[in-house]
Amino acid sequence: MRREDFLGPGPWSIIGWRDDWRGDYIPTPSADPAYLYLDHVVGILPERHLNNGQPSLHAKLLAHAGPQQGDHVVHIGTGTGYYTAIMAHLVGRSGKVTAIELDPGLAARARGNLSSYPNVSVICGNGAVVPFDAADVVYVNAGASRPAETWLDGLSQGGRLILPLTTNKGFMDNDPPVPIERRGAVFRIERRSAEFLARWISPVTIFPCEGARDPLSEAALAEAFEKGGWKEVTGLCRSNDVSQGRCWLRRPGWCLTRDVTQPEDHPPRTGAAPIAARAAATSGCH
Repeated sequence: MRREDFLGPGPWSIIGWRDDWRGDYIPTPSADPAYLYLDHVVGILPERHLNNGQPSLHAKLLAHAGPQQGDHVVHIGTGTGYYTAIMAHLVGRSGKVTAIELDPGLAARARGNLSSYPNVSVICGNGAVVPFDAADVVYVNAGASRPAETWLDGLSQGGRLILPLTTNKGFMDNDPPVPIERRGAVFRIERRSAEFLARWISPVTIFPCEGARDPLSEAALAEAFEKGGWKEVTGLCRSNDVSQGRCWLRRPGWCLTRDVTQPEDHPPRTGAAPIAARAAATSGCH
């Protein structure tokens, strides 16, 4: 699929990035589609900071999501449909993609752009509450401050949720600079019966997800990013029946947990089990 088919005529507004701060929109020198095949974030509605995301980031996140032929993928925040089309290709004709977009104008554009994809359905609605059939992948394309119950409930056994958790600091132009790793992180959540494994994938700055944010969760997330340790997360628990020492982030009704098989004031011994094995052993709510 061609990126230009989903982004309208050029020139386009792209974003330049620095390691420590989000850059400004700049126009491409011309309407040559070659500019869309560089690793750029491209503005869809620049005045609202709504963008078509960075290809290298989505390639990484999709690799962690692992959509397979025949899978059902739910794409929350489909925008104009470019990455939805890629997911539709990955799941093939035997699979399907449910694309959910809050903005009516963008949903209409996505519906038109994806009209030739028989395995894609586009829904205009709030992705945090719209119900869907059991999903092998829930791919959230906006920043939440908490996981929506709908996303966790909707995962099939072995299903994967790609979940950006973000604070509000540093997102808008008039905010003070905040290092990117303190603005947000993407986690991969995998359902294992009643348990949910979790692990950090990447830092992220992304548009806020309406319906999956609340001030208390945002404040708790900002505090967690300030203290660090997000790479130690191994599980998500849907209760508060977890010792404080195991919680990286705790909010009423859920928490992100970490492996504390070693005492917190002692470094881990050499030869400790790999993190994936420790996650499998310690992801439950204890």
